Amino acid sequence: MSDEKFTDLFQAKAVTRPSLKPGDRVQAVIAAINGESIFLDVGVKSEGILNSGELRNDEGEIPHAVGDTIEVFLLSARGGEMVFTTKIGSGQASAEELENAFHAGIPVEGKVTGEVKGGFSVQVAGQRGFCPYSQMGIRRVDEPELYLEQTLSFKIIEFGNRGKNIILSARAILEEQRALEREKLVETLEEGMTVNGTVTSIRDFGAFVDIGGVDGLIPISELAWGQTDKVEDVVQLGQEVEVMVKRLDWESDKISLSLRAALANPWDEVGEKYPLGSTHLGRVSRLADFGAFITLEPGIDGLLHISKLGSGRRINHPREVLEAGQELTIKIDAIDQDQQRISLVPADYTEKEQREERYTPPPADSTPKSMGTLGDLLKAQINKKK
Repeated sequence: MSDEKFTDLFQAKAVTRPSLKPGDRVQAVIAAINGESIFLDVGVKSEGILNSGELRNDEGEIPHAVGDTIEVFLLSARGGEMVFTTKIGSGQASAEELENAFHAGIPVEGKVTGEVKGGFSVQVAGQRGFCPYSQMGIRRVDEPELYLEQTLSFKIIEFGNRGKNIILSARAILEEQRALEREKLVETLEEGMTVNGTVTSIRDFGAFVDIGGVDGLIPISELAWGQTDKVEDVVQLGQEVEVMVKRLDWESDKISLSLRAALANPWDEVGEKYPLGSTHLGRVSRLADFGAFITLEPGIDGLLHISKLGSGRRINHPREVLEAGQELTIKIDAIDQDQQRISLVPADYTEKEQREERYTPPPADSTPKSMGTLGDLLKAQINKKK
C-alpha cells in the first residue's frame, strides 16, 4: 500500500472516531453485559463502561440487551478508560464529580426531602442541594407537597464553595426533553391528525393541552358540539383528552386544537334517536324573546317557540312560564337535518292550541266601539248643520 493510500485510510478512520470530552452526550450501543459493568460501543477505539445499576429497574432487572442503543454522558476518561453515566445517581459521589456534572451539564438524580423558604431541599449523591420553586417544573408550583419524597432528574445550575452551595433545576431537564419532543412533532405532526394530550391550563376562552413537547389551545367553541358556557363544564386540569389538530403555526408556536372534532357528531343520528312525534325529557338551556332553547343531549338543542307556550294564552316572554335549567317533557314537531334545527312543542300541546295559534280574532268590542264612536260624531255634525 502506498503512503498516500495509507494516509487517506488513517484519516478516514479518524473521522469515524471523534474524540470525546467529559459531558458529551452520545448514543451508545451495548456491546456486553458483565455483572456490574455494561460495556459500550460509542464509535471510538476504546470501549466505554457504564455501571449496570443505573439501568436496573425496581425488580433488579436490566430491561436492555446486547445491541440496544442507549443515551449516555461521558463522565471521565482516565488511562484510556472511558466511564459513562446516564446521570449521577442518588448514591455517594465526590464533590469533583458533581462539579464535573455542573460544568458538563450532566443530569443528576436527587430526592426532594423537604420544603424550605423559596423552594425545596434536595439530596443529591450524598450532598444537600436547593431547587427554587421556579426551577421545579415548567409550570407554576401550586401544590408543593406533591414533590416531597419524589426522586427526580436535575441539572446543577450553580456550584459554589466546594459543593456546599448547589443550586438545582428540574425545569432545565424538562425543557430539554420538550425541545427534543418538539423537533419530532415538527417532522410528524400534520393538520387533521388526532393526538392525545393532557390539559395543563384552563382559561375563560379555552383550555391549553400538552400534546408532547408543545401546548395547543382548544378554543371554547371547539370543546363540545353543544354550547359551552364554562370550560370547566367540559374538561378539568390534568385530564387526558383526544384532540384533532386544526391549525399549525410553528413560527409563532401556535397550535389550534379541537376536542369536539375528535368526537362523533351527534347530529348524524338525530333522525333515529328523535323521530317526529316522539317525546323526550329536555332541559331549558337558554331563553330568548322568541322562545326557549331545550337541550336534548350535549350538542343537540331544539327550539320551543313562544307561540307554543302558555297553554293557549298569549305570553310576552318565555320567562313567564319557564326558567333556565328547568326540565320538561317535549315532543319533536319538525327536524331540518341540513340546517341542524329541531322544532319542539310541549308534550301536552293540543290540536285546539294549534287552531288558536293559526287564527286569533281581535277583541270582540274593538271594531264596533270604534265604528260607533265615528257614527255618533257624523250624526252630531249633520244635526248641527240642520
